[in-house]
Amino acid sequence: MWQIFVLWGMSQLVTGRCQCESGNSEVYAEEGSQATLPCVCRPTSLTAAVIHWTRGQKGTLWRKSRNGLEYRGAGGRRVRVPHSQVGVGEYSMYIHGVRTEDGGKYTCMVQDGEKHIFNKVTLRVIKVSVSPPEPVEHSKIKLACSVHPWPAGATVSWEHNEKTVNPKSSAYAFSTARVGVLEGKASESMMGNWSCVISSHGMKQGNAATALTVRGIVNPSSDSVKVYAEVGSAVTLPCVFSNGLTPSHPVWERLDAGGSILPLPPSLNRSSLPSFPFLPPWDVSVQMGEVGQVDGGRYRCSATVEGYSLAREMQLVTAHVLINEPSTQKATVTLTCHLSDTSEVTDWDWVLVNANPNNTQSVSSIQKGRVLRINRVTDRNADQWVCRFHGKQGVLGNVTYHPSQMSGLRGETEPEASSKTVLVFSLGFLLVALLVLGQMYRNHRRRKMILQYPAMETIVHTTANEREERERSRVKEDKTFK
Repeated sequence: MWQIFVLWGMSQLVTGRCQCESGNSEVYAEEGSQATLPCVCRPTSLTAAVIHWTRGQKGTLWRKSRNGLEYRGAGGRRVRVPHSQVGVGEYSMYIHGVRTEDGGKYTCMVQDGEKHIFNKVTLRVIKVSVSPPEPVEHSKIKLACSVHPWPAGATVSWEHNEKTVNPKSSAYAFSTARVGVLEGKASESMMGNWSCVISSHGMKQGNAATALTVRGIVNPSSDSVKVYAEVGSAVTLPCVFSNGLTPSHPVWERLDAGGSILPLPPSLNRSSLPSFPFLPPWDVSVQMGEVGQVDGGRYRCSATVEGYSLAREMQLVTAHVLINEPSTQKATVTLTCHLSDTSEVTDWDWVLVNANPNNTQSVSSIQKGRVLRINRVTDRNADQWVCRFHGKQGVLGNVTYHPSQMSGLRGETEPEASSKTVLVFSLGFLLVALLVLGQMYRNHRRRKMILQYPAMETIVHTTANEREERERSRVKEDKTFK
């Protein structure tokens, strides 16, 4: 019996009859992509077949005759049927750069001898459009999902960055105007890839996506951004708009916890930026020349763009090192890395950085933790200790401590040298005091001896008077001679 089936199969290969039937299918393709319209007939005939692709009333798109000649009709170079596939019974047609107007019904006809096989394909082109293409934050925006031709009974769902979106969610404030259309106000949270998914009879059929860009304040990207700065250093508070925008009436404000406006720090100045006044018009950042411990908190930048008022808040977090120095010279010094806000910090470490003779720096020690204990005597010659604080995305900032500054401010020296200096100073002072006392005693004794002999006192005074008289006479004679 099996010999009969083998002979039958071989006869089919020799006679070249297609073993496929006519059918209908649907293809969904995103605008701009490549669409594949299927037409497969297996097992293939060994005889030369005629393949003919047509579209409705528009005539021939592509045709191959028995002699192998190829003809291209409407569609031009965007339409092709690879020769390598035709030889194995694959007659599918590829359309490059699909356009909305390409949607419609297509027919593939395969003629093998007297047999004609017809395969009908409906091409539906999906497109997502944004109006206006690059909206300004707070302006009206419309997302539309179109399918040409529209499938009967189809449903449309939306995805934002691959997550299903509920149009009624307050996060987007969209309203559904009609099937496949969303309307609302543009916001920075809407930026990203938007996809519309077409489903029919509960099954996904196709999808299309587009990137949505909302113009406005791009840095900071949201109101939750924190800017970290070391106390005493300079810091830039960013406020950068999308390229090409010209914000008018920019205003900087400082806010308290309740949102009330506070006075700005005196060191906050836009003109102190390194590139001012050569900043582009869309950059209205400001710089704080020297950050103080009390300067941390909320700041807000606002301006008007194309009639819409845009604002962004940010938080300045100050950082400095708290030093706990005991009175004992040889005791350890406790250093604590202090931040005005630690909500984003996940890890701390201390890095010992030393300067090299070739103007480079090297790290010789890393210690984990927020608190560091160092020895005042052995660590005073270290170049600097750097406290780094980390978040989920990496290093948030750092603050530096110089051990040598501690020794200089306190006038700290070697304990032995300090003791010797005090001893020498004390001995010197005692010697001077003894000499003064000795001289005072000798003078006292001399006066006491003179008082015991009045005649001697008279002789002394008389001799002194005579000496003075002779001196005055000599001076007068010298003047007369001159």
